[in-house]
Amino acid sequence: MITWLREPGDRLPSTTLALPPGSDAPGLLAAGGELTPERLTEAYSKGVFPWYSQGQPVLWWSPDPRMVLLTENFKLSRSLRKTLQKFHQSHACELRIDSAFRQVIGACAGAPREGQNGTWIVPEMVEAYCDWHRLGRAHSFETWIDGKLVGGLYGVSLGRMFFGESMFSHRTDASKIALAALVCFCRENAIPMIDCQQHTGHLASMGAQEITRAEFEARMASVLGEPGIADWSYDLRLWRHLQPAATEDTGP
Repeated sequence: MITWLREPGDRLPSTTLALPPGSDAPGLLAAGGELTPERLTEAYSKGVFPWYSQGQPVLWWSPDPRMVLLTENFKLSRSLRKTLQKFHQSHACELRIDSAFRQVIGACAGAPREGQNGTWIVPEMVEAYCDWHRLGRAHSFETWIDGKLVGGLYGVSLGRMFFGESMFSHRTDASKIALAALVCFCRENAIPMIDCQQHTGHLASMGAQEITRAEFEARMASVLGEPGIADWSYDLRLWRHLQPAATEDTGP
């Protein structure tokens, strides 16, 4: 049985009570409640995130295993390295943080997903994360070309932890460029791990891996108490973090 959150003061249960692998909804922990900043802070501090469809109650998840990207393990293919070099050298290309958060989350909501009908980024969730963005918790990394937003991602920052939520791309590699920028930013600011929630082949190809829930929560707990990021500006000089430390793929 999952826990129902019926009152604003109801707390999320221990993640050990999430439905196990092999069940109808592995990782489902609780249902109900509202997407207030207080509830979201409680959830993410426990490694729990909301994920549901239009017409459903808010569903809270803590999957096991958990997909994460350890920033030191980010894989940079030869083709992406060339793309980043061209991007860096072009005056028409620009990376921004938090300049168009609502546009980014809206584009993520509208992006087609293989095997999915509709989107889990429902209007209620868009408004909740935009509110959280105004409070300095949710952030967007954006790829701009010729003054147009062509790709990006958004996520949540607590302490020295970044929880990735979703990404989109309207041009080839635009979301990968934004992810590379996030990795650079994380390395500059001593953020060792990006939460990717669940396995995808796309993220695995860039170095993300599955770890147990217990390991994820232990790694997360070690950095949540650290001071939050004060400066969310972006400098292209951060690309230097990709030169010596990234694992270069031998593929194209």
